[in-house]
Amino acid sequence: MGYRIGVDVGGSFTDFAVFDEANGRISTLKVFSRPDEPGAEITAGLSTLKARDGLDPAEVDYFTHGTTVGVNTVIQRNGHYLALFTTRNFEDVLQIARLKIPQIHNLYSVRPEPLIGRDRVFGIDERTAATGDILDAPREDDVEGAVRAAERAGCKGIVIAFLNAYRNPANELAVKTMIERFAPGLPVFSSAQTWPIIREYERTITAVISGYVQPRVSRYLDRFERVLRQEGLACPLLITKSNGGVMGIDQARNDCVQMILSGTASGVIGAGYLAKASGFNRILSLDIGGTSADVAVIVDGLPQYGVGELIGDSQIHIPSVSVSSVGQGGGSVAWVDAFGMLQVGPDSAGSTPGPACYGRGGTRPTVTDAVAACNLIGHMPLGYGAVDVDRAAARAAIAPLASALGSTIEATANDILNISVSGMYAEVSGLISRFGIDPREFHLFAFGGAGAMLACFLARELDMKGVVVPPTPGVVSALGGLIADLKNDFIRTVYCDVTPEAMANVAAPYRELKAEAEHWLRQKQGFAGPAVVQAFADMRYLGQSYEIEVTLQGDWLEEIDADAIVTAFYTEHERLFGHAASASPVQMINLRLTISGATPKPYLAELGSASEPAQPRFSVEALFDGRLAATAMYHRSDLRAGHRLAGPAIIAQDDTTTVVPPDFAVDVDRFGNLVITRMEA
Repeated sequence: MGYRIGVDVGGSFTDFAVFDEANGRISTLKVFSRPDEPGAEITAGLSTLKARDGLDPAEVDYFTHGTTVGVNTVIQRNGHYLALFTTRNFEDVLQIARLKIPQIHNLYSVRPEPLIGRDRVFGIDERTAATGDILDAPREDDVEGAVRAAERAGCKGIVIAFLNAYRNPANELAVKTMIERFAPGLPVFSSAQTWPIIREYERTITAVISGYVQPRVSRYLDRFERVLRQEGLACPLLITKSNGGVMGIDQARNDCVQMILSGTASGVIGAGYLAKASGFNRILSLDIGGTSADVAVIVDGLPQYGVGELIGDSQIHIPSVSVSSVGQGGGSVAWVDAFGMLQVGPDSAGSTPGPACYGRGGTRPTVTDAVAACNLIGHMPLGYGAVDVDRAAARAAIAPLASALGSTIEATANDILNISVSGMYAEVSGLISRFGIDPREFHLFAFGGAGAMLACFLARELDMKGVVVPPTPGVVSALGGLIADLKNDFIRTVYCDVTPEAMANVAAPYRELKAEAEHWLRQKQGFAGPAVVQAFADMRYLGQSYEIEVTLQGDWLEEIDADAIVTAFYTEHERLFGHAASASPVQMINLRLTISGATPKPYLAELGSASEPAQPRFSVEALFDGRLAATAMYHRSDLRAGHRLAGPAIIAQDDTTTVVPPDFAVDVDRFGNLVITRMEA
């Protein structure tokens, strides 16, 4: 019996969750992130765990890591300088995209510049028919000319995305082999090998993003692995994936498109596990870190999934946890625009220098500084003692904004918080509409370094059922990586009518996907436990342009039960849209399969019951909605199951601070969760 460790590297802090398999206990830690020296935060965290808990790295037998290096590379547009080889006369695939403007209500909005400029897109004379038949094979002289042109343009890698390669990748693979011969050592990425989906733009942009981040991700993972080995860890290293699972570090280096949303997905998985184990079956997870606020819908412990998630200005079309993000994190910088209007984000102070109140050299005002200026934090150390909040520095940072706005520091700080919550409200409202849920039936599950600070204000605006703050909200993302299952997705475009005759050709691809999935789990990941295999199909009515995801049973595919598959489509269409044309013919476009192997899970320890009312440690004057109020100051370690607190209150703990406005009350449940609800007027 050893230790299992989950690590999440965020913009401001790096979080550790350590599961002791011998006693089932979970311990946690936060250290400052080190973007200037990636890996240094891991060394610092392990050193602290050795000194504090006596943890021996040699006894660590499971290590998972969630990272934002991929998504940050796309957002910051500092990835690999690539060329794109595409079918002749299809060179504008990235510029044309889906012929949509980014904001349909803004006629002046324009599509962002592609990650590969038009001057670095080269057409190749080749053609594959929609049936998969090769009509024209690529010529070596044509490919060599394109390679030399790419080299003259300074390109450091090449993405290949040919028409209909999802049906037959032969031409892409032939060109890849030629490039490797003409330019040894030049990275080459094939769209059919990355994610072989129908629709040229979707397949191309997914391959482009994969190639764009691959060198940076690979270098990061190399350094990460080297640091851990130097620290004495000998266990396999796992990386969290966009789909909420984990994969080995070797696969992550080469298949890095699958870990673009690595860190974000970890938080959602952790929130879903904790919420379900505590009896909260319908939640919106709210993860506020240093850079962004991320929200996801979770029902019965399972997050909603989707494709086409937005990564910076680009969509990536792989299965991923469906998360909406807004640049309103704790480190988001407040500023005044050219029209004299106060704005918040998306620029973040990060961990270096960080918010002004952290005392690390930061001078720009952030959301955290606004919280400090309202006197809502700073009464006890934050970040496991890493931060002593300097409220005077926070006020000094906000003062220039207040002067520019002709306002007071307190009023400006309050406005910063209101704008931050307003930005979250707008994003969450879209998510609520997308999934057709009623927020009055959901709790807001708050975590991340700043989630519990602002959750009540957001829940109030959304008229939600309440707020739940887990016992260690600051490290839920690290916990999510710790408990995530081994998981991988596989896809095959079948494009057929759902009739017994046409579906006869689907049974074989399904069996091939199952064999491929079993090989991945057993051979590549070395997993010997029971596996869970789930089939899905992207289906639509005949003549429609877009599909919905339908869950299928394997027996239906093996036995070619077209009636059962069609009925499942009608049922899902009815659930999503309130109607179904039950006599209309149906098509299956993509057949997808997910395989997972369960990893051990920690149990939730119950908190001891309260024997007397909770007592605050002291009282402070804090600003709520522009008004000062005497506010009771509690420490989380003093609270027991059954305690009830009335707002206004502040609850401090090692990894975060929970802010309870005057019109809310807190109940501590048997698992130590803070269940915060609106008091009746």
